[in-house]
Amino acid sequence: MNTFVVAVSMVTMAVFSNAAPGHHHMGTTGASMMDIVEIASGDPRFSTLVTAVVAADLVDTLKGAGPFTVFAPTNDGFANIPEDDLKDLLDNKEQLTKVLLRHVVPGKIQACDIPQGKTEVETADGEKVTITREGNNISVESASVVIPDIMASNGVIHVIDAVI
Repeated sequence: MNTFVVAVSMVTMAVFSNAAPGHHHMGTTGASMMDIVEIASGDPRFSTLVTAVVAADLVDTLKGAGPFTVFAPTNDGFANIPEDDLKDLLDNKEQLTKVLLRHVVPGKIQACDIPQGKTEVETADGEKVTITREGNNISVESASVVIPDIMASNGVIHVIDAVI
């Protein structure tokens, strides 16, 4: 019986510790947590996003004090954009910046802060986007939140499955 409990505990810890790579439990003080850019840079699922943030010269902004809420598309989310269109976007700093800032909301919005139904929020570039919560399912525009609440020293990241 004890072996079974230990095995279940180990499996549970492994599953939850790998559920959101980059989500580090380093304490509750901001000084011991990584910032949004460090978390994204340390997770290979965000390599396209990191490339875009660098190309748009937004690294220093997203390393700032914040707080920020970032709806972060994975590489798979960027893969939904045709390859030529993505290349053109990465080469057009003005348009790229606009697209990326659509994914950033000033302030820290955790999943538990999002009410049921539709909520309109203003993004960092002044555009409004709609966040929808139906039960435990959260989406922003047409993108689903697949991993909520990756805490950073300067805000929170919600992993989404598409570029909005």
